[in-house]
Amino acid sequence: MAAQFRSYVWDPALIVAQMALLQAGYYSSLGLWLALLGALGRTAPSLHQVFSDEILGFSTPPGRLSMMAFILNALTCALGLLYFIRRGKQCLDFTVTVHFFHLLGCWIYNSHFPATLTWWLVHIVCTALMAVIGEYLCMRIELKEIPLNSAPKSNV
Repeated sequence: MAAQFRSYVWDPALIVAQMALLQAGYYSSLGLWLALLGALGRTAPSLHQVFSDEILGFSTPPGRLSMMAFILNALTCALGLLYFIRRGKQCLDFTVTVHFFHLLGCWIYNSHFPATLTWWLVHIVCTALMAVIGEYLCMRIELKEIPLNSAPKSNV
């Protein structure tokens, strides 16, 4: 049987490990962005900013800072896709899974399904940004030329 270029074996342990790493990176970078932007707006980061669907909005400064943190987090997590996933084909899958688990976390934290339009718009935009930029970055790496040495070897 001939070897295939980039043949991958189904490895559920690797997928679960990548998912756990990406989820931890998602919440770590979100916490970092909330802390940094909170220092600018003089607000302390809290779980309410991460999981509440009511805090996101244009009308209050904490709502605007939280929205900015979610957008910046999507860009940061796109780099996580590049370094931890490294496959353009899998970026959308991992991005949707991260945001699905975040939706479940919000549902559990608030004891109700997120119902505000702003929450849905922010997370749809963040999902799109993370997937598209992550896929773009991964495709740039995947499409790099493979260096071939054309000089003849001598066995002297």
